[in-house]
Formats: sequence, structure tokens, C-alpha cells
Amino acid sequence: MAKIITVYTSREHKLINMSYIRWYKISEALARLGHRVDIAANEFSRWSFWRKKSPIIIGNNLRKVPLLNVRWSDYDIVKALYGEGFDNLKRYGGIDHPFIISRLGTVVGPNDMEGIYFYGKKRERSHSRQKKIDETSKYIAVLNASAKKLWNTCFGPRNNILIIPGATDRSVPHPTYDPYPNEYKIRCIFAGNLFKRTYAPEANTSIIEKLNTLGELLSCRGARLYIIGPGDTRNLDTRYVTHLGVVPYEKTWNYLYYAHVGVEIVKRGKFMHNNESSKLYHYLRAGLPVVSEDGIPNNNLIEESKLGFTVPGGKLELMAEKIEEAASKEWDKDYAINYILDNHTWDKRAEIYHKIINRSSKES
Repeated sequence: MAKIITVYTSREHKLINMSYIRWYKISEALARLGHRVDIAANEFSRWSFWRKKSPIIIGNNLRKVPLLNVRWSDYDIVKALYGEGFDNLKRYGGIDHPFIISRLGTVVGPNDMEGIYFYGKKRERSHSRQKKIDETSKYIAVLNASAKKLWNTCFGPRNNILIIPGATDRSVPHPTYDPYPNEYKIRCIFAGNLFKRTYAPEANTSIIEKLNTLGELLSCRGARLYIIGPGDTRNLDTRYVTHLGVVPYEKTWNYLYYAHVGVEIVKRGKFMHNNESSKLYHYLRAGLPVVSEDGIPNNNLIEESKLGFTVPGGKLELMAEKIEEAASKEWDKDYAINYILDNHTWDKRAEIYHKIINRSSKES
């Protein structure tokens, strides 16, 4: 089995942002397969002196270690998550490691493109980083076929591109309490990032406008739209939408269990080119019917799980109608849950890495 280190942010972090959750979940899944996995984090710098920045055991085969002190040569494999992870790998001296797996959430092109919401200098920086990733990484993991196609268009055909979508947990907490106020007969949940206006003002404006409109339409049907997750909420219309705060990951399941419908919308523009929705995996794992705008690349999950509806983008009146229908319809929720367990868990994703690690080990 391999000794692996995973690296992402150098900032203090909590498991409320999906990118951080993915980081920990795939590390845990690789450890369950028998690999010795370290998570490189910088929060050690705030710990008391007597700890001497020692590794912390957080599970079988799984530790947290200080990013500042990593000796990259001690590891068989370095897994860098997203642009920030790759930048930190470079910053902390690991860029020359012979076995880097780079995980990307969005692939950008050499020019601004519809459906990819990185523009101008920000997109140029991301594309420049991708060139370096292409030069230094043994494998590059992307979310879907569209991302792989764009990568090959940018850098030429490659046989080291892995398609590894998002996922969710196999084992989840049981329902423990109802976190909602008992005021409405239909509870809709949007569990996701509303973005900060300082970081992504266009995304924040777009998503808030859609949620406000949808919330007003739902109010006429005796339904309430609830939101959990980070981001700037100042422009939410509290007459129709209730933000329940930022919820730690393990506590989010009650919000999914006790809702009637999970909602997904395209945050910006008409569609997402090669990103995806993480929340769909989690809604369906909880047995929660979903109503989503089209334009989400992994909307196929809804059809394949037989638990929800997809509506044309921008048709929020129709979306409200379908939410009401989804809340009252008899669904085979066990079928949907089993579909997710059979196809879309972190363990399933870790198996893809496991196979290429074993193959590389035999070839060396």
C-alpha cells in the first residue's frame, strides 16, 4: 500500500465548505483501502508549543500533519486538490515530486467561454496554472467528460486524465431531530454556497435573485424555501426565504431528512460547462426528492435515481409547480438511496485512484 499526502488549503478551515469536505472524505476513503494517508494542514501553527507540531491520528491509517514541515520525499504519492492545493504544493517545495495527482474542480480554456465562470485575468491565471499542472502531474483528475475534452483541446490528447465525479458518504448519521420551524406544510431546502460579494459578486447577485423569486412563488403554494450554507445573505428577501445559517457537515443530514424537496439552480448563466452539483449526491443519499434547473452537468443523477424532476432554466414558476408535485408524490426513496450507494460514494471514487496506484506500483 502507498504512503499518500493530500494538500489543499494553507488556511484554517472547518468542514462547512464542500471543497474542504471533499478533501477529507477522499483522504478517509483512501485510508479505508489500506493506504497510509496524511492530510497536510497549516492550523498547527496556532497550537501550543508543547505539542511540537506532532501528527494527529484522526482515523485508521489517517493522520493530520503540519504543512509547514512536510518532507515530500517521504511519500509515494502527493494528491493536490484544486488550484489552491497545487499552488501550496509549489509554495512548500513539493512541485518536483515524481507522482503528483492533481484534482481540479473546473477546467478553463485559453479564452473566456460560456458556462465557465472565470473571466479575464482570473481565467488567465487558472489557465497558466493548468499548464504547470499538465507539465508536472502524473495524473490529472477532472469531474466529467466535458472537462477532459477541454483539457485535451488545450494541451493535446492525454492518457493520464481521470474522470472522477463528486460523491457522498456510504455511512451517514441517522435522523435525530427536526431542525425546522413548524410553520409551513412544504419545506424546500437549498444546501449550498451563496458566495461572498467580495469574491464573486455576479454569482451572489444571480443566485440571490433566483432564490428570492422562487421563494415568493413557493409562498403562494404554502411552501417555504430554506437555505443552509455560507455566503453573503444580505439581499435575501426574508419574507419568502429563511437562511438557517452555516451548518457543520455532520449536522446537515437532519436538514435533508426533514425537508420535503431539495432544490438546485444554475448559479450563473444558463448552464455549467464542466463543473457539477455536489448537493445532488447528498440530497439523493438522504432520500430527498430533487427539483433542479437543467444546465447542471450531473442532473443525470435525478433521472437515474428516479427521485425528482428537471425543469428548463429560468422557468421558476414551473419549478415551484414541480416542487409542490415532488413534495406530494409517492417516491421509491430506497431505490434512489441504493442507486447512490452502488455508484456514487467516496469509496467508489477512491477505488479509481487505488487502481492506478496499484498499476503504477507494478510497473515501477
